[in-house]
Amino acid sequence: MLDLFPSREAGRFGRRRKHARGAKLPVIVVTGFLGAGKTTLLRRFLGSPAGEGTAVVINEFGSVGIDDALVRASSDDVTLLGNGCLCCNMRSDLQNALRNLLAERAHGTVPQFKRVLIETSGLADPGPILQTFATDRALGSEFHVETVAAVIEAVSGLETLGWSAEARKQVILADRLVVSKTDLVEPQALKRLKARLTALNPHAAVHGAVEGRLDPRYLLESDMRSAKTASGFVAEAEHSDGILSFVITEKAPLTWDTFARGMETLIALRGGDLLRVKGLLNVVGCRGPVVVQVAQHLAHPPVELAAWPDQDRASRLVFITRGIPERQVRDLFASVRALAPDAGR
Repeated sequence: MLDLFPSREAGRFGRRRKHARGAKLPVIVVTGFLGAGKTTLLRRFLGSPAGEGTAVVINEFGSVGIDDALVRASSDDVTLLGNGCLCCNMRSDLQNALRNLLAERAHGTVPQFKRVLIETSGLADPGPILQTFATDRALGSEFHVETVAAVIEAVSGLETLGWSAEARKQVILADRLVVSKTDLVEPQALKRLKARLTALNPHAAVHGAVEGRLDPRYLLESDMRSAKTASGFVAEAEHSDGILSFVITEKAPLTWDTFARGMETLIALRGGDLLRVKGLLNVVGCRGPVVVQVAQHLAHPPVELAAWPDQDRASRLVFITRGIPERQVRDLFASVRALAPDAGR
């Protein structure tokens, strides 16, 4: 059996942290379809006190970097990747851009930035971007993906979601959904768009933005409570692209070894179809919640936080999969739990 979750002896998960990222640099990924308003949101954020100390990586589809010119005046560090899609044939350039930023920061040739913001091409699928930080150990040791925000334009967003698989995937994989240009549509049209967004991603908060105005906290702070709902249960959502999303919750504390064996089995059998798994676990013997994140075949090392974000101590895991239904995942974990030596949780 592959041991994808290390650290069973030395303090289980090491030193408890206030944030899942520990000392790593936080990464904010801003995605959204062409013309959604990503650059406007970015310029507004960089011009605010909260945006100070942000290094920006911009990918554009086209040989001339217009977005780069638009934001360069308001950011000290912009790396333009050039032509192509960031998440497809440009992944190596993303890695090089981040490595160069770190090297220049270490040599003092750029300011000591405290976070990185990646603005993707409007045609980008953010999935491979997230996987980059899991597959590249050097980058994974320096960076932590804090937030994935998808920007959706209120005027044509509903129509775009209807015909664009890329736009739907951007929404499905996001932690935050930002609806731009809300002042240009009628309330009923905005209501229909928000209903569609909630159907695609029931776990992400939806925020409105006019001319890029958005509370910076929605970009800066990771909300690990996103898997929580008022009823404690979220029904499985199925999308036209064969992508499923669901939340598994468990009130009783879990035995880590049993959970890890189940997760490793799932990764071994269907890792390529695990687009994203993220959540908090109440693990027996741990004071704080344990953060779990998986992207396809790769699992980030688990991290125990110093404290729970709220009074709810239930484990909650958000699954975004390609063709793996909730029932099969639940049955797998139930089988592993039943076969455990102590038949416990």
